[in-house]
Amino acid sequence: MTGSFRQVFYGPRVEVLIIQLLLWATVIVSICNVLPVKANGNGDDDGAGNDDWLDRMAKSSSNEEVQPGRFNTKHDAGRMDLEVDVGSSAASGQSAKTIIVAKDGSGHFKTVQAAVDSIPKSNSQRVIIAIKAGIYKEKVTVNVPWVTFQGAGPRLTEIQWGDMASTKGPDGKELGTYRSASVAINGDHFTAKDISFRNTAPPPPGGAVGRQAVALRISGDMAAFLNVNFYGAQDTLYDHNGRHYFYKCLIEGSIDFIFGNGRSLYLECRLHSIASPSGSLTAQKRLTTNEDTGFSFVRCVVTGSGSIYLGRAWGPASRVVFSFTYFDNIILPQGWFDCADPTRQK
Repeated sequence: MTGSFRQVFYGPRVEVLIIQLLLWATVIVSICNVLPVKANGNGDDDGAGNDDWLDRMAKSSSNEEVQPGRFNTKHDAGRMDLEVDVGSSAASGQSAKTIIVAKDGSGHFKTVQAAVDSIPKSNSQRVIIAIKAGIYKEKVTVNVPWVTFQGAGPRLTEIQWGDMASTKGPDGKELGTYRSASVAINGDHFTAKDISFRNTAPPPPGGAVGRQAVALRISGDMAAFLNVNFYGAQDTLYDHNGRHYFYKCLIEGSIDFIFGNGRSLYLECRLHSIASPSGSLTAQKRLTTNEDTGFSFVRCVVTGSGSIYLGRAWGPASRVVFSFTYFDNIILPQGWFDCADPTRQK
C-alpha cells in the first residue's frame, strides 16, 4: 500500500484553523453531555465525571499517530477498548436503565426496535440497549433522546436492512434517500459503541438512479459513535444535522459515503472506498457561509479501491477539512469536484 500524509480542505483557506478549533472544541465539549457521566454507587454524579471523561478523551486523541496499514485488510476496524463510561444518566443523574436485546430470547426483547419502542417518549434518563451478538435484520428508528446502543463488538453485533431511495414505502411512494436508512436516529444525546450498521443494497453501477442506500442517518444533536462500523455503497452515512463525534470508526462506501450538513468531528477513523471504477468520499451540504456546519477529519486513514474525490460540493458553501490524515493512492489529482458549478470552488 502506497500513499501519503496530507492536510487538505475544501472551503475558504482563512477559515481552516478556525474550523478545526471550533469543530474540535464544540463537539468534544458537547460530548460531555452526550455520554453518561461517571457515577457513584447511588447513581449520582461524583462531581468529576464530565471533567475526567473529557481528560481521557483529550489524552487518547492526542497520543497516537496514524500509521499506514494500522487497520487490517479485511475492511474491519476490529474491536477497541475505549475509555468511555456508559453507566449513568447525564440527563438526570440517575443510574442508567439497561434493556437487553437477544435474538435467542435470553434478553428483554428479541428485536432492537421493540426495545426502542418500550422507552417512553418523555424519556430523560440514559437507557442502554445492550444488544447481544448476532445479525439483526430490521429497520430501526429512534425518536427518543438519551439512548445508547451497546454491542458486543462491531464484528459481532450488526443491524442491517436493504432499502434504497427507489424502494416503495407502505404508502406506495418511493422512500427517497432520507427514509432509506437502515437505522435512523432522530433523538438527541444518542450514543453507539461496539456495533455495526449496514445497508445491504448492492453497489450501484455508474449512472444508476435511485440507488442511494443509507446505513445510518443521524439527525439528532450531540451524538457519539465509538468503535462503530458503517457499511454501504452510495450514501452510507447520512450525517444529516447536529453536532456529532465519531471516534475510531470504520465508514465504508463508494459514492458520497459520508454526506449531509452536520457539524462533526471524525477522529482516528478509517474511511474505506469500495468504488469501482470511481466515486467520492464526502458530500457536505453547507448552504451559506453563515452556517457553522462542516466535517473535520483528524488523524484518519483513507484506504480502498477505485479513484475517488475527497468530496463533492453538495452545497454552495461546502466545508470539509482533513488534518494529519493518511491517504492511500486512490485520490483523484484534482481532489474535489464542484458539481459543475465553478462558484463552489471558493
